[in-house]
Amino acid sequence: MKTKTLVINGILAALYIVVTLLIKPIAFTNIQFRLSEMFNHLVVFNKKYIFGIVVGVFLANLFFSELGLYDLIFGVGQSIIALSITIFSGKFIKGIWNRMIFNTLIFTFTMFIIAIELNLALGFPFWITWISVSIGEFIVMAIGAPLIMALNKRIDFNKLLS
Repeated sequence: MKTKTLVINGILAALYIVVTLLIKPIAFTNIQFRLSEMFNHLVVFNKKYIFGIVVGVFLANLFFSELGLYDLIFGVGQSIIALSITIFSGKFIKGIWNRMIFNTLIFTFTMFIIAIELNLALGFPFWITWISVSIGEFIVMAIGAPLIMALNKRIDFNKLLS
């Protein structure tokens, strides 16, 4: 991995952690309104952003989650699965906005993994939890898409890691 890619992913991981920490009371359990999830959209520009996002999720869950190992396995696993699906789909879905919409839907749908986690760890009812965490994820990802696009006009995320 190039030094530039490593540094940018380190910064991305740090940003993910800081944004998660700022909204910690609503970033975990059955609310899951984690604003840092908007960074998931970066993989539609360049698949190399997966490293910073996953490290950010891992470290945020490691240091701030009260669910410990559950959040490290389920939370990080959900991110890896959803990001990988989005990266793979980029071969078939053309256009940044179309990939962001797909990414939003994939992350929203795969929140069933977090619902399973919360059911196992805390006994939350699966269906209600899936709905609540999915709504939070959808809102964050839907709000995040235009924000990331606006930032892209200034930063050019695709060229940043090329």
